[in-house]
Amino acid sequence: MAVMLVDSHCHIPLILQQSPGSNLPELLAAARAAEVAGMLCVAVDLEGVPALLGLARRYPNIVISVGVHPNAHPEHEPDVDTLLAYARDPRVIAIGETGLDYYRSRGDLGWQHERFRRHIRVARIAKKPLIVHSREARGNVIKILSEEKAGEAGGIMHCFTDDYETALKALHLNFLISFSGILTFKNATALQEVARKLPLERLLVETDSPYLAPVPYRGKSNQPAYVRHVAEFLASLKGTTFEQVAKQTTRNFLDLFPSTRAGMCPEAAPG
Repeated sequence: MAVMLVDSHCHIPLILQQSPGSNLPELLAAARAAEVAGMLCVAVDLEGVPALLGLARRYPNIVISVGVHPNAHPEHEPDVDTLLAYARDPRVIAIGETGLDYYRSRGDLGWQHERFRRHIRVARIAKKPLIVHSREARGNVIKILSEEKAGEAGGIMHCFTDDYETALKALHLNFLISFSGILTFKNATALQEVARKLPLERLLVETDSPYLAPVPYRGKSNQPAYVRHVAEFLASLKGTTFEQVAKQTTRNFLDLFPSTRAGMCPEAAPG
């Protein structure tokens, strides 16, 4: 039985928008050929959620989240009731991506903090894990997660690039750590050392496609198939096999999102 991977964070509509020559059947075929059995397609705004739901209803190995990215500037702030209404759909398995970003947003970011807190409250009410975006904001991200009791929902620290101490705090709050193609970059030595230290039982792999393509595709449009390169690189860092990394990270994903076992990749479910 083949060992299968899960891409724990991708943006399929953005891949198709940014790569005019691409199409969904080819993307999914490439993923299958790379032994990527399932993918979590993550929302960045509410306007795109209906299209994501359409994808998830058509393809059982695609599941989605609902949320508004910390850098987004919608006409109306997402309110708890609206987010909860979307979250009731069984194909919506997570809330986010949400969090803080001090790299692209500057000045008074009280609005960003409140949006983050609102998403955490929704996750706790809906009992669905969070997908957390953190960029140059690790102290406040951990602070808000702790204050809002985000550990009750748990979730994923997506595209993790922070230090080992922050990773430990996130693990303590019931979050998994997800590594993207950044892990494969030559200048990511500090992050690679973090990956070596963390237990494989708490890790995931992702693409964040169409962004952050791993080596050897750095600088090109990313896609779910390329998550295999992240997994292979992680295996080399940890001195283990690709098969072991694929098996364990997929199990970690299925344990966090047990409703995905049957439709996404039953072959990888633990016996």
